[in-house]
Amino acid sequence: MSMRMAQSTAVANRTGVAVLTADPAFEQAIRATFGASAQIDLRLVTGTVANAGGELDTSDITVAIIDIDADREEEMAALEQLMTRVGGWPPVVVVTQRFDAEVARRLMQMRVADFLIKPVLPAELVRTCARVARPTGGAEHKEAEIYAFLPAVGGAGVTTLAIETAMLLLNSTPRGRPRTCLVDLDFQHGACADYLDLEPRLDLKEIEPRPERLDHQLLEIMLAHHTSGLAVIAAPNRPAEMRTFDPDMVTRLLDLVASHFDYVVIDMPRTWFSWTDSVLLGSNNLYVVSEMTVPSLRQARGLVAAIRERLGERPAPQVIVNRFEQRMFADGLKKTDVEQALGGAFVATIPNNYRLVREAIDRGVPLHEVKPGNAISTQLKKLVMPQAAAKSGGGPTTSLLQRLSLALAK
Repeated sequence: MSMRMAQSTAVANRTGVAVLTADPAFEQAIRATFGASAQIDLRLVTGTVANAGGELDTSDITVAIIDIDADREEEMAALEQLMTRVGGWPPVVVVTQRFDAEVARRLMQMRVADFLIKPVLPAELVRTCARVARPTGGAEHKEAEIYAFLPAVGGAGVTTLAIETAMLLLNSTPRGRPRTCLVDLDFQHGACADYLDLEPRLDLKEIEPRPERLDHQLLEIMLAHHTSGLAVIAAPNRPAEMRTFDPDMVTRLLDLVASHFDYVVIDMPRTWFSWTDSVLLGSNNLYVVSEMTVPSLRQARGLVAAIRERLGERPAPQVIVNRFEQRMFADGLKKTDVEQALGGAFVATIPNNYRLVREAIDRGVPLHEVKPGNAISTQLKKLVMPQAAAKSGGGPTTSLLQRLSLALAK
């Protein structure tokens, strides 16, 4: 058993919060925010990190809050020593009265979990603690469930299916409690941000030279947030720039995302890159998306065979036939033809509704917001929700801090 798991087990029933501050007003706010609950073990040390940092007991603690004066070099140096002593557990939230690029750079180098600028609202402090404690906030925490959508042909509708799947997972419990992230890995022609009317914020030029710089703080900066609560990672399109990226950068990005979210939905490009194998191998659910045409079905069957040849049976690719229309008395392909062509790889058909999809894209909203209970969302829900329920055991584990955060957000 790792040190982190052992400590997580010890605090399974109570949430430990350690606080160090020399500010009487902030101390009073801390006592009012965390001290009222018998389920929270509040350990409060009065003093600066320079003269009282050694008194802070972080054993069996879920999160630590350190109040510092960033203008004092001795406090920054003492914080660095404290972070070295703490190591990777517990996550540390730093509160300071000043923020600039140099302070942010030093805090990131120390690998603090997050930092806030005074004055800090109680709700903001609780939500921050809930967020940073989430990856290690309980022994029952489960790894992210990853859904990858891979097109068999261009224009198969992968982006629409990926977005709607992410929305379904986000809303699988009240108030969108599972943290869900949509990742657009089509760096050349990606459309997720456009479909949701968001500004793509993933700066590949910033992280490519030094992938090790990609941490929680930088990830938060590069996330775009839809009004639904869905987090989106997408880079600005570069249609005239055909290039690949360091596999370490892509896998580090996905590893970091998977450690901070319950569900991750990936919109894959059709082109096979040096990092594609790793992404597919790391996916729990791999869907190849085809259209209802003979060439597309052939491409899907060939892609499934190629994946199995390269990666074995672990990703278990399943084919979704999108824009399906059942015409009982018309010539053309029927569902039995699809089943015969794809064999055991065939998993589902998604009905065709071009008008609905077009309106959702133009408005930058999910399909169910345009038409609740539509056939596309209903069919996707039948496909993806059983896997989500099996993974989560009825819903992701929620820590006490998260419940406090949700209550304060109401």
